[in-house]
Amino acid sequence: MPKNNNDYDDIFKTLKYNHKRLFISLINKAFNKTYPLNIVPTILPTDSYIENPDTDKIEERESDLLMSICGDTYLIECQSYEDGTMAIRIAEYAFLSARNSAVWENGRVILNMPAYVVVYIKSSEHTPLYTEITLKFPNGESVNYDCKNILLKDISKEDMISDRLFPYIPFYITRYENEICNKGNIDSALSDLLYFRTELTKLYQNNELSPEELLDIMNYINRIIKHIADGNEYEERMVSIMGGTVEETPSQKLKRLEDERIILNLFSNGVGFEPIRKSVSEDVISNERLLELQKLAAPK
Repeated sequence: MPKNNNDYDDIFKTLKYNHKRLFISLINKAFNKTYPLNIVPTILPTDSYIENPDTDKIEERESDLLMSICGDTYLIECQSYEDGTMAIRIAEYAFLSARNSAVWENGRVILNMPAYVVVYIKSSEHTPLYTEITLKFPNGESVNYDCKNILLKDISKEDMISDRLFPYIPFYITRYENEICNKGNIDSALSDLLYFRTELTKLYQNNELSPEELLDIMNYINRIIKHIADGNEYEERMVSIMGGTVEETPSQKLKRLEDERIILNLFSNGVGFEPIRKSVSEDVISNERLLELQKLAAPK
């Protein structure tokens, strides 16, 4: 059955509504800004309707992310692959954004175009490094409205964590799509999933991620795994690396994460392995996971 790449867009869009603060560090990195991470960005409306000249039909247009921070507007498009339409779509989205925020002055209109970037989840030698738009006017003047694209394959797992690029993390596993689909060697994929689980847990322990943020990031990672594996023999093994099972419900995972946080605090306060092991059933926390938590809590 062909896979629906809209799953990727849905995850990106859901993140923006549920955890919009996680996009501040992404915008800081993409646009070389230094916005404080504790400010509250504004999600701007992105749905509009335009007539398709090829079909004469009215079509809905919705960009992936249009956000305002401290009066500045940013447009981010998350694209699974290059389909030849991105530049014109960006032009449409940007103009619709500028129209919605237009300033009118006695017959004069000021259109404030947003800064934009295109993020390619998957890429190849044919993926463009830049999105280039040129606006030409009757007097011969022209304006270039360009951006350098972001290719997720060029961002390491370490940089995703250190730069707090949380919205990118669920898509990291797509770089192993060929190995997962064709049942190849997935040792590197498993190692990287373990890295993310460990580092995300540390950030949760340090209160940089809320329980809900951690839970959703892990759920989205697993959703991408399921999308790629499509029920093959690798799926459950990979999903379990993130600390859950295919059947684990969100409420069960949230309860488990809270249990792990309590255990981390106990280890950090000097409580030994054996007292904790005696007080927590192996049905709740396995020996392997308990040892991992003890290692995480150890002084560096």
